[in-house]
Amino acid sequence: MKKHIFKYMFLLGCGALLASCSKDFLNRPPEDAIVDVNFYQTADQVLAGTAPLYNVVWFAYNDKASHGIGDGRAGILMSGSYQVENIRMQTTDVTPEVYSSWTAFFNVVAQSNMVIYNVTKYTAPSVPENVKQMGIAEGKFMRAMAYYYLVQNWGPVPVITDNNTLLTDTSVARNTVESIWEFIIREFQFAADNLPATPAQKGRVTKWAAKGMLAKSYLTRAGLAGNGQRNADDLNKAKALAQDVIANSGAQLMANYEDLFLTKNNNNSESLFALQWKYDGDWGTQNSVQAFLAFGSEITGFGDGWGSDLGASFDQLRLYSPNDKRLKATFMLPGAHYSYIHQAVDDPANPGKKLIQELQVPWRWVGTERYNTRAWVKKYVVGRPEDNDGKVTQQHTEINTYMLRLADVYLVYAEAALGNSASTSEALALQYFNALRKRANVGEKTVITADDIYRERRLELAMEGQAWYDLVRMYYYAPAKVLDMIKDQDRGTYRIVPNSELNATSWQITSDVVAKYPVTAGNFYLPIPAVELSAAPNLRKPPVPFKF
Repeated sequence: MKKHIFKYMFLLGCGALLASCSKDFLNRPPEDAIVDVNFYQTADQVLAGTAPLYNVVWFAYNDKASHGIGDGRAGILMSGSYQVENIRMQTTDVTPEVYSSWTAFFNVVAQSNMVIYNVTKYTAPSVPENVKQMGIAEGKFMRAMAYYYLVQNWGPVPVITDNNTLLTDTSVARNTVESIWEFIIREFQFAADNLPATPAQKGRVTKWAAKGMLAKSYLTRAGLAGNGQRNADDLNKAKALAQDVIANSGAQLMANYEDLFLTKNNNNSESLFALQWKYDGDWGTQNSVQAFLAFGSEITGFGDGWGSDLGASFDQLRLYSPNDKRLKATFMLPGAHYSYIHQAVDDPANPGKKLIQELQVPWRWVGTERYNTRAWVKKYVVGRPEDNDGKVTQQHTEINTYMLRLADVYLVYAEAALGNSASTSEALALQYFNALRKRANVGEKTVITADDIYRERRLELAMEGQAWYDLVRMYYYAPAKVLDMIKDQDRGTYRIVPNSELNATSWQITSDVVAKYPVTAGNFYLPIPAVELSAAPNLRKPPVPFKF
């Protein structure tokens, strides 16, 4: 496998590392400079060496797999033609998102390894030690992020820390889930100890991002305890770390949920770690998801916008309360008005001409009846160039991809505080949980359960590639419950009728054809890509603990 995947990914990554990434810290030095042993002579050069870890290495995952796996498999989405294998829980070893995400994560690993090696070996003595350690910490943070996704999608995978070994050693052993989580936690702990409290440059990770991910890692690992219980020590660590981030990071919730997903609000007060994209760089440095999620080219301004057959699942829609502000920010229902997104429509006074007007989400005639069959995706759909200071081209936007925001940490605290109890009314847990509900304009609770937290995470983080990993975390300690939950999700068709063609404020949504899909322990985790198993049959061998 190393010769097949890792050598390929290392060489691909070398090119990616040199790609142009953006203004500010994403601008790249010349190709011949970055590989020069004399490059790391200043703090700025050290920072330049880590910049590609914030976008291009993640592109193949962000492009389609993030929502295909993170939301499609979790029951957030439905479609008749896009991400069908993932939505129907029929993902196979040749499903495109399986290979693209696997290679993307190992690309992140390879690039992080190279950054750690280069900064450790070549940084000049004149560079301040804290800058050197920060560069190493960024590499370890990103490597931990990659394994955070790898272990939850595939279970045992190889832990690789040395690219020289990747290129020469043909024997690869998968490592046990328990040892991979220990590796992840050690990596995030190093990052928390060596990253600054404030970003060295806007958009870079800090100790608070590392502590937030450390909290999520302890929370997830707690479920490996077995017997339907979670490890109390891990839960307590998750709780303490989450509280530290909430109380001391300076991060604050955005007042308006919908504002979180406007390009102009990149790197806002709620963002703890986000991938940094640009719209006008080399391929792979942009956020491309609008091309696949937007319902039509009339709202992108280009020939993309291929998401007309994609929408929220009926199972997801029935979770929203009527007044939940998160619905409009996440999905587009017919008749909804978006003042900050424009659409091209036919000009009745000038046949063949188009008018540009504020978006009123259209609804359709279906035979002799008028209704929509999709609640189209809104989140990460940012609109046309004129909606984004010109910073949109075909398949290119530069809205950040959230990997961790403060709202997530609020819910991590609540879940850790609940622990193994049936419910909790702890003051801080309720405070943080209800802060999100208050922002969403839904009723506050006086007692919360595990089901409450799971539901709140689905509503708060839908279409952010998180929902699948919430199910994996629960699966660790309650597998039968999770399998039953997925089996009961209605991912079939439905009808939506608004109360008004313009500026609709309510919708009647009724199930049309119910579609529920089987899932077992055998198809819960993703299969290793077929091409990898063919090249490295030793991946079928039992995993072994990673040697620290």
